[in-house]
Amino acid sequence: MKELKIEATIDNLAQVFRFLADSMENCNVDPKVKRQIKLCVEELFVNIAHYAYDPDVGMAKISIDTVTDGNGKPRMVISFADKGRPYDPLSAPEPDLEAELDDRRIGGLGVFLVRTAMDSVEYEHKDGQNITTIEKELSEWEDT
Repeated sequence: MKELKIEATIDNLAQVFRFLADSMENCNVDPKVKRQIKLCVEELFVNIAHYAYDPDVGMAKISIDTVTDGNGKPRMVISFADKGRPYDPLSAPEPDLEAELDDRRIGGLGVFLVRTAMDSVEYEHKDGQNITTIEKELSEWEDT
């Protein structure tokens, strides 16, 4: 398992992306899956940076591990931990995608995207920390 402890600021997003890229360096994964994972990592880290400690700044810990599920398939497991104010992203109502743009509630699309793109999304508040864990099967990419 690889870990990155970093100040949760937008300025550090590039460092988070480098950490993710290094973690996926030896994975022969479909580029679409890599993009989905990167987008979800961005969404969750930016949410921590914007909301967890506002108006202050605090730390975030990102852990990345590749595991094998019960069927022998590789899965990437990424956890985000922060000691900001408690917030369960899974408690947010799903956006009404059928509503007119002017009638839609602001926010919630990013969490919806994470829920849709990942195979598993879990949240817990434990020992004073928000811990959000996402998982994605790493379907192998074959050059044809």
